[in-house]
Amino acid sequence: MIAQISLLIIHLIQTTGYMGIFVLMTLESALIPIPSEVTMPFAGFLANQGSLSFILVVLAGAIGNLVGSIIGYYIGYFLEENIIVSLINKYGKFLLITEQDYTKATHWFKKYGNRVVFFSRLLPGVRTFISLPAGLSEMNIWKFSAYTFAGSLLWSGVLAYVGFYLGERWKDLEPVYRKFELAIVVLAVFAVLFYINHKLKIIKFKK
Repeated sequence: MIAQISLLIIHLIQTTGYMGIFVLMTLESALIPIPSEVTMPFAGFLANQGSLSFILVVLAGAIGNLVGSIIGYYIGYFLEENIIVSLINKYGKFLLITEQDYTKATHWFKKYGNRVVFFSRLLPGVRTFISLPAGLSEMNIWKFSAYTFAGSLLWSGVLAYVGFYLGERWKDLEPVYRKFELAIVVLAVFAVLFYINHKLKIIKFKK
């Protein structure tokens, strides 16, 4: 299935360019299982070949993530949590979504607050679902959009650059990324904790 999705991603980007990148990244952030680990590296590879502009590739990916995340935000904003969980349990298998995925994202949001919206864009399994608890908690939409775009810009830039750097070996990124998923999560957690600790020290000093 993943191989088939990858072929569809490659074909869409080859035929539609930036619009394909935008659509694919929008779908990923709107809870559709489209792997950005395929979309952005392949787009970066095309930039390496001169077919696309690297900067526009990154922007298309980040803006797509933002639009999809806003869709996810308003799903959480307008629906009650029990309805969301019920829908996930009923239809999640078609979108490769589980209640555990949603619970994990909710736990992260409650534990680390609004700024986890930024850090979550770098985390596997969490970045796709963090929009739902953000909407449920009625996080300020402008803050949500700013954090989302910043995190998505970084994520899209890194993936596109790796694809650009690897050239025709861009497919090598996905197995490497999967291998080091845990390390990425651990580093991101420490980054969040360091930020929170730094803020607490500043508040304590001011008192």
